[in-house]
Amino acid sequence: MSDHLPTDLQVILCDMCTEEERKPARKTCMKCEISMCVQHLQIHLTTPVLLQTHPLTEPMVLCGTTKCPQHGKLLEYYCLDDMTCVCVSCAIEDQHRLHNMKTFSTAHKELMEKLNAEQQALLTKTDDVNVSLEKWEKSEREKLGRSSVRLVEAVTSLRDITLTSVQSSVSARMVAIKTSKSSMLAAQKEKDTFRFLQMYSQVHQDLEKAKAVDLRKGLEPGSDRDKLVQEIRQNGEEMVKQAGHFWGSLLTLVDPENHQELVATGSDLIFDPQMFGPAMSLSEDKRKVFYSSSLGQCTATLLIRSTLSTPNFQRWMVSVSQDSDWTVGLCDKQSAQTVMDGPVYGLRCEDNKLSSLTTENEDSSDASVSSKHNVFSALLTQNGDEAAPRPEAVEVFWNFVGSSLSFFSRTGQHQREEIITIKAIPSNWDLAPFVQVGKKNGQNIRQNPWQCTCGKAYNYYQNQYSDVNRYYSPHQDKCSCGALIGGACITEVVCEFL
Repeated sequence: MSDHLPTDLQVILCDMCTEEERKPARKTCMKCEISMCVQHLQIHLTTPVLLQTHPLTEPMVLCGTTKCPQHGKLLEYYCLDDMTCVCVSCAIEDQHRLHNMKTFSTAHKELMEKLNAEQQALLTKTDDVNVSLEKWEKSEREKLGRSSVRLVEAVTSLRDITLTSVQSSVSARMVAIKTSKSSMLAAQKEKDTFRFLQMYSQVHQDLEKAKAVDLRKGLEPGSDRDKLVQEIRQNGEEMVKQAGHFWGSLLTLVDPENHQELVATGSDLIFDPQMFGPAMSLSEDKRKVFYSSSLGQCTATLLIRSTLSTPNFQRWMVSVSQDSDWTVGLCDKQSAQTVMDGPVYGLRCEDNKLSSLTTENEDSSDASVSSKHNVFSALLTQNGDEAAPRPEAVEVFWNFVGSSLSFFSRTGQHQREEIITIKAIPSNWDLAPFVQVGKKNGQNIRQNPWQCTCGKAYNYYQNQYSDVNRYYSPHQDKCSCGALIGGACITEVVCEFL
């Protein structure tokens, strides 16, 4: 057996050699607490009792690490629950007595097998292309670069601030993976049982941190992310005409859950009136609904149809006037004129309070046959009992495969917040997207007689105003003073696709 040791190891000298001729140690006896060269090691290797009862390790500086600090006895067992080396007293009398105890050799074998299995699982994450910081940065810069062509020079600094912040976050998270890989490699190379067991606790901690890393997330929730999002919003509002698309890309990068760029509803979608009051009318392209206050009540139920032979109702977005009540969602095509008589799944806004609509079929064996449907309404709240705010516009996603219907509140060009997702929608009902709009007290109550501001009076009869001389069409003919007879006629957009 040679006395020469690798140059990269710390040289531990034999404790049994004379001071003048101390040779490098080959093994350390944990029980004797001495290190021995090849010559002085022979007695431990050739004496059966010593070979069986004196554990030998690679040369090491002991400094009392082989003895239990509580009982002063030799460390002989490994506690898998606490991941620490213990003595016989700890194992049978103290706090570890009910724990999973193993001898050093058994623990070494089992933990090495576990470590190898964990390594294979972690390879799936570490071998992913997104783990490479260089590849991640290149990919994100290319995405942002395509949209930054149209931007003025002022936007460049905002882009760099965002990328730097997210890159720093990703880089910091990657440190945990790199550290765990280094720790595992070091442990796997360690052949000495005692050293392996002593370092395993730290390896386990590094591995758990690496397993928790998600490189696809944006910034971690907290003040840093909130501050960055706020900064982007403020600058984006000033440059939105020039940098709208680019601004949205940055927000998606930092906080992808709550920011998606506004995409217009497909141009193939149109409104198909099912119940339409006389005061209602459609635009020529059938994508806007008008209400004329002088002609009656504001009430309309409209199916959403497609001009394509293969319609795609996966997503649509509508805006409804702020003083109107509305319901948006899915209804049975056969009961579209009286929506609540059939199955309904949707979002309702009534008196500026949001509620969800869901349906249960009493005949649960077959939802396609005629049976009674129970429609349930549930008030939506936030922060406890506070009513959910009325959205400026509603974005709807219909997931056919997942049988779910999701509603989002859209604010401005890029901000999106989920209102509610309704799940477990039956696939065997003939459902179609719809919008229902109405206004309470929407009808303009006519005065009879109608008094003009100049003092002249007109009587109303059979949809016409009259004085002693002739009949007048309301809101078309004028009084002698120039005012419209019957008052001004107000026509407004109450619902439209965005």
